[in-house]
Amino acid sequence: MFLLLKMFIFSCTVKISFMTNRFGFFKFSLQEFEDWMSTLTLARTVLHIQQHHTLNPGYALFKGNNHFEMQLGMKNYHVNQNGWSDIGQHFTTFPDGSILTGRSLEKSAACILGQNANGICIEHLGNFDTGKDVMTKAHRETIVRMTSKLCTRFNLPVNTTTILYHHWFDLSTGQRNNGVKNNKSCPGSAFFGGNKVEDCQLNFLPLVSGQLPLKPLAIPELLKYVSVNTSKLIVRTGADSTKPRVNGKMTVDLGAVLRVYAEEKGWYKISNSKDHWVSAKYTLPVSRAKVNVNTLNVRSGPDKSFEKLGTLALGLELFIAEEQNGWCRLNMEHKWVSKSFLTFH
Repeated sequence: MFLLLKMFIFSCTVKISFMTNRFGFFKFSLQEFEDWMSTLTLARTVLHIQQHHTLNPGYALFKGNNHFEMQLGMKNYHVNQNGWSDIGQHFTTFPDGSILTGRSLEKSAACILGQNANGICIEHLGNFDTGKDVMTKAHRETIVRMTSKLCTRFNLPVNTTTILYHHWFDLSTGQRNNGVKNNKSCPGSAFFGGNKVEDCQLNFLPLVSGQLPLKPLAIPELLKYVSVNTSKLIVRTGADSTKPRVNGKMTVDLGAVLRVYAEEKGWYKISNSKDHWVSAKYTLPVSRAKVNVNTLNVRSGPDKSFEKLGTLALGLELFIAEEQNGWCRLNMEHKWVSKSFLTFH
């Protein structure tokens, strides 16, 4: 039986009563993480889960009791060397199966160039390239069950468009190329049998699927999606500017995509189970779509004559902010794709 600690508020406004914390990070056991995830309230829409390994530090530096010091070291590196505002990842897993929080889940990660919106980033402590760290049984179980719990919580299908390896993306452009050129090995060339798409499909995804509940969770009905168009949007406990802020401080960042469950007098209810409301005037409507062609060209304007900026892969989920002459602009970006190759839902 774990020690009951004083109640505190975590980054996504969920109350947690059983974890240790230092340096602004909170430490979970696997069971604690699963229990907490079941009660999580998150405004930002999540569409994919990134898998990474830290490479350095690896297993040799883990002493069994220095989780917080290692996490702080990673944060210091990300802030002081990379110039980021915070640690890059949302979570870090450790060889003993423990999980530490990182940056707020309401903020996009800083882990894969151009691919961080609507995602959750997990760093697995270790170097999982061939011949390096051999993943412990406890670490392996945490990675599988954690990924499965996230898929369940955010109603994500278990496939290689929702579960992503860093290795599949070009380091310079952020374009997905499935590891053919200019890629990191991350999350490791021996990560659950390999870092290729087929390795993930053969070795990792079946393990994740095997942890899913037998009865799928009911998906609440949405009215629509909206994108935040102000730097910080306050979340209140009712549909009125005089209502208190959720937990006294909850805000959502510019560009975050929110789910709308109800509308009342110019306010949107963004939680299916709690009274969490935002002012509609600080949002813009967006539509959710999926790429339905193997390779979809991205251009700088709404026509084939505009410069090609890159490509998108089959099955990728997108949020569309604007339509013009059969072309669609991606949310918060000056990038356009042909509407003909999108399926809206």
